[in-house]
Amino acid sequence: MTRKIDLNADMGEGFGRWSIGDDAALLEHITSANVACGLHAGDPDVMAKTMTAALERGANIGAHPGFPDLQGFGRRRMKLPETSLRNMIRYQLGAADAMARAAGGRLRHFKLHGALSNMASEDIALARTCYETALDFDPDLVILVLPLTAMDEAIRDLGGNWAGEIFADRAYNEDATLVDRSLPGAMVHDCIDAAANMAAMVREQAIICASGKRLPCRVDTICVHGDTPESLEIAAAVRARLQAEGNEVCPL
Repeated sequence: MTRKIDLNADMGEGFGRWSIGDDAALLEHITSANVACGLHAGDPDVMAKTMTAALERGANIGAHPGFPDLQGFGRRRMKLPETSLRNMIRYQLGAADAMARAAGGRLRHFKLHGALSNMASEDIALARTCYETALDFDPDLVILVLPLTAMDEAIRDLGGNWAGEIFADRAYNEDATLVDRSLPGAMVHDCIDAAANMAAMVREQAIICASGKRLPCRVDTICVHGDTPESLEIAAAVRARLQAEGNEVCPL
């Protein structure tokens, strides 16, 4: 069965003189760019450059907000009051929206980053707060969620547009959450393995856990982390394998 599938990447994660990942090369393979909004990574110049390059290659632009944690790259958990959390999301959405418009495009989707994403996958109230704030800002945003987690439940309750996201470079627990990065086997480094895993998940419309267990779910988009050392090889291999199996790789 032919399916339409989006291939996304987290990018624009450099800051000042420091760069992370090869965004220009990655944009040759992906169809949606999740752009860091300046708190966990990124700055105005990096955002502008990344968004302009994405639009030139026909990729969708999305906001990728995280915790205000440059040193920890947004991967350290924080506990914020609800008002502060909402303001943090609005602040980053506003910056991303302004930069997207200046580049001649607009925001198409919204995806939480790092620890904030992991926490939202476990806590429906937190997920709902983040998604409600994003949809209040722009009801047309497509919300990227981890299927079968609290994120999934929250967006279904809110009734917004959403896409089920799986990860090409990460392993899964049997509760559909990602294996903690600190644990052995959490990361998938071999591009052939990643491509085979993604093709199988798209074909079966299911998350395939590290244990081999299948979790049926909706699969709309596949992520490759821009800071993964093998990101280019993985993105190219995943796209080639999906297309070889008759799928159409296209933006959401």
